[in-house]
Amino acid sequence: MMKRIGIPLVLALIFFTNTSFYTAIYSKSTFSIVIDKSDYALFVYDAEGWLITYPIVFGNDDQSDKLVQGDRKTPLGTYTIISKRVHNKWSRYMGIDYPTPADVQKFNYRKQMGQIPQNAKIGGDIGIHGTWPHEEFAVDQYQNWTLGCISLKNEHVKQLFNMVPVGTRVTIQR
Repeated sequence: MMKRIGIPLVLALIFFTNTSFYTAIYSKSTFSIVIDKSDYALFVYDAEGWLITYPIVFGNDDQSDKLVQGDRKTPLGTYTIISKRVHNKWSRYMGIDYPTPADVQKFNYRKQMGQIPQNAKIGGDIGIHGTWPHEEFAVDQYQNWTLGCISLKNEHVKQLFNMVPVGTRVTIQR
């Protein structure tokens, strides 16, 4: 008797957890982030719309696209959060998939056109993270200090870290 009830119950559970209505309700993949460099703002959205906005800073005041490794510019484009970890200096770190194939294509074109040196490197390790301990004033005062990453106050990066999963789309625009 238990086997007859158990098997249909397990099959029903498998069906329920793999249907689209279950995924739409419980999946965290509905989040997206829009980073607006000109507004120094990071916007978080879910399937229902806007959730929250955080103040942010970057590498330098130049709002144009990242050109080469070491230019301290934050890239423009659409990315994905590919890793998350607690960071010993910046509270939390969410790595994005820069450079994407589109970034490599732009980089190679700029080299070909002589806009950047032939020996230049594209760079990498771009992410969203907190500030140095006791230096959250940098965000309040819009002091750009990173090497091209996006920096939030530590309490805000902890909230964001707990909210969005790996796989979240990140759009960086001016």
